Amino acid sequence: MRGRSISSGAEPSSSPVLSHRDRDPDPGVQTPRGAPPHRRARAPSVPPSAMTRGTQSSSANYGEPCKFDPNFKGPVQNRSCTDAFWCAFFVSLILGYIAMGAVAWIHGDPRKLVYPTDSQGQFCGQGNSSNANKAILFYFNMLKCASPTVLIDLQCPTTQLCVSKCPDRFLTLLDARNSNSWKYYRQFCKPGFELGRKSVAEVIRDEDCPSMIVPSRPFLQRCFPDLSRRNGVWTVANQTVFKDGDNNRRSIDDLKEAARSIAGLLNVRDVGMQIMEDYANSWKWILIGLALATAVSLLFILLLRFTAFLMVWTVIACVVSALGYGIWLCYWEYSSLSRRSEVKVVLSDAGFTADLSVYLQRSQTWLIFMILLCAAEAVFVVVLVFLRSRLSITVALLKEGSQAVGCIASTLFYPLVTFLFLAVCVSYAAVTAVFLASSGNAVYKVVPSDERCAYANVTCSPKNFSQTNVSSVCSGSRCLFAFYGGESLYHRYILLLHLVNLFMLLWLLNFILALNQCTLAGAFASYYWALVKPRDVPGCPLYSSFSRAIRYHTGSLAFGSLILALTQMVRVVLEYLDYRLKGSQNGCARFLICCLRSCFWCLEHFIRFLNRNAYIMIAIYGKNFCTSSKEAFRLLMRNVVRVVVLDKVTDFLLFLGKLLISGGLGVLTFFFFSRRIPFLQEEVPVLHHVWVPLLTVTFGSYVIANAFFNVYAICVDTLFLCFCEDLERNDGSSSRPYYMSSGLHEILHRQEPRVKPDSSS
Repeated sequence: MRGRSISSGAEPSSSPVLSHRDRDPDPGVQTPRGAPPHRRARAPSVPPSAMTRGTQSSSANYGEPCKFDPNFKGPVQNRSCTDAFWCAFFVSLILGYIAMGAVAWIHGDPRKLVYPTDSQGQFCGQGNSSNANKAILFYFNMLKCASPTVLIDLQCPTTQLCVSKCPDRFLTLLDARNSNSWKYYRQFCKPGFELGRKSVAEVIRDEDCPSMIVPSRPFLQRCFPDLSRRNGVWTVANQTVFKDGDNNRRSIDDLKEAARSIAGLLNVRDVGMQIMEDYANSWKWILIGLALATAVSLLFILLLRFTAFLMVWTVIACVVSALGYGIWLCYWEYSSLSRRSEVKVVLSDAGFTADLSVYLQRSQTWLIFMILLCAAEAVFVVVLVFLRSRLSITVALLKEGSQAVGCIASTLFYPLVTFLFLAVCVSYAAVTAVFLASSGNAVYKVVPSDERCAYANVTCSPKNFSQTNVSSVCSGSRCLFAFYGGESLYHRYILLLHLVNLFMLLWLLNFILALNQCTLAGAFASYYWALVKPRDVPGCPLYSSFSRAIRYHTGSLAFGSLILALTQMVRVVLEYLDYRLKGSQNGCARFLICCLRSCFWCLEHFIRFLNRNAYIMIAIYGKNFCTSSKEAFRLLMRNVVRVVVLDKVTDFLLFLGKLLISGGLGVLTFFFFSRRIPFLQEEVPVLHHVWVPLLTVTFGSYVIANAFFNVYAICVDTLFLCFCEDLERNDGSSSRPYYMSSGLHEILHRQEPRVKPDSSS
């Protein structure tokens, strides 16, 4: 009868026909009190034979599915240390890193980076010295300096003298020696110099005094020409020409070429001062904006717990509406500006300026914004169309994650501990880098008056320079301070120590993030594998998980973070090579570097994904890194469809939440500081640049939202892996009940394979 009904066109049942014994729960097993209905007496929806047939092909490639273990109740408590070798190696390198920092602290002197150094190797502006009131470095002949980089590196081949202030007028030695200006000019000569002992030619040759001075102003504690641009012409003190040491008229362009890019650097300095003033005037409102970001992020997670479905579609609707409004606004601005004949100018004519209003007055700016927003809207709508049937499935996973975070509320504050660890590591690495950079001794070089001198740029000693034959061979040569360095073994390997410092920083940062992920994963796994939630959740799950990770799995976390740090180090080297080859004409080399950069970018992201899931398995089972990585990868591949449908769609929705929070607060900040909120117009401070608080609040809001949502993301990833294992371990019967909630059980019900009854039975 069954065979005839199927062959005659009757639609088979979506679930197999079960006997009375299959429908009833096992009488020998008692259902836990308080368990959800789907755990109490649910028979297997797929016969064992069908399950076997369905898993044979996957088992061949990705291992056997997890088997039922009646003693498994969540994260394993009885575990042992894993990857002990890597733990010892990691600890020994940390001790070596601390020793390297101590050596750098002994040899380094940050004053070499803070204070400029004159030609005698003395610091400018240092207390308890003859230069205590002379904090600015003055260059005798600026025309000998090739570029600002040479000046900042203290390698300009001219005498450098510490002065209390920079020159404020044009003057030459020939004009000053027989005039009332000599008293002013004398302060820029070497201490103890007396006029009349030497001829002017000898004074200029020995550089006892500068041959000329030009109006300058201090930048980076050094005197640079006071360059400015008027009507497209470079000037100094409103003059376009000046007299050099020989009283020859020279163009200001010569000074500009000798110190090119100085005007740009000075502009950066002015912008920097304005930015600091804006921060000083708006810091209270910035803190209010960041506090709002924290409150909104917490509220968002709280609402997800109770109204997950509504919140998901609200986020999607807000993103679509915001993009649509942005497109309309850009089109309206573009149309209104295009109709004005006086503003029809090319965008490139504006050049680079910190005043954003200059760009916003160009119609091309709004056209570019409109095109970008249209592209973003199109991509978002296409993705939404393809995922529309999957969004409702992910709601249950989001809701379960909210319940887990709400049950273990301490996980929301654990990122503060991670941030503290990260701040300590970054601070230590920065201080070590400063002391390494200042570890050299003063190196002096021979600076001849004639570049053809055989002793040019030869290392010398100012103490016994007069006793050598260099002065007789190269008349007018001097032994001047050049830079900080050394010839010892320590100084020869300074660059290598800098690379070690960078590598250890990357390793420590990745280890701290790995510890963060493993700790949170262990806490959320304790929540999932509690049969009755929250009654069966163990006490202090976050502290217990942190203790297990530190005590047993430091080696595994160090090994995983080492692999990621090595990949990142290779990427740093490739980025440096790409920077060095930007001006190269070797297209083949640049193409190869570009391919390697792309490959290692993909490799880094794959390792991040694999490590993240490996840390979750370590937190649950306590196995070593390689075994956990293999089991996590096989588990994900056995559920590859669910990975795409559930996990990645959930990540996409969380990203939209972060984007909505940061973007919403950014818009609110813009309306406030642009005085578009009527009842708060009088409270708005006067600013040079509105974008300073705008970018600060927007970026800070994203960082805050990302910190909270990262906890949520780890929670979702952990619950997802536990969910996949729960499907393989249990079948929903009373003897093997599911640990998932009713919402996640709905996901299982929707994705259960429909097995046709065997016609032969």
